[in-house]
This record gives sequence, structure tokens and C-alpha cells, in this order.
Amino acid sequence: MRYVYIALIAVLAGIVILFKVQNLEAVTVTLLSMSFTLPVSVLVFLIYVLGMFTGGFMLQLVRTWIRGASARGA
Repeated sequence: MRYVYIALIAVLAGIVILFKVQNLEAVTVTLLSMSFTLPVSVLVFLIYVLGMFTGGFMLQLVRTWIRGASARGA
């Protein structure tokens, strides 16, 4: 089973490297007066990481609201 996990990690790493190599074109992102120029693969990675953080924070916030709403005396 250990070798299966190692193979899956190697395949996933290969896919990530292939994505990075195939998406080297630069894109410009503009928000209000700020502007960034960076490769597409870096932009996708940053959006993914930002989504993980905001998703985790939102899930925790909703759990807190549900606990507060179901608490006695509220």
C-alpha cells in the first residue's frame, strides 16, 4: 500500500509540474488602481490558496453562528 501512495504522490506532482510548464503566459489582474502581472499558473495557485483560507474561515464562522443560535438563553 505504501508504494501506491508514493505512486499517487508522484503522479500528482507530475500533473502540477506539467500544469506549471504549460501555463507560463503572463496575465494582468487589475483591482481598483492596483495591477499585477504574473503567470497564469501562479495566479491559479494563489486563488486556490486564498479559497482554502476563506472557505475554512467561513465554515468556522457558520459553525460559531449555529452554536450561538442553538445555545440556551440566546
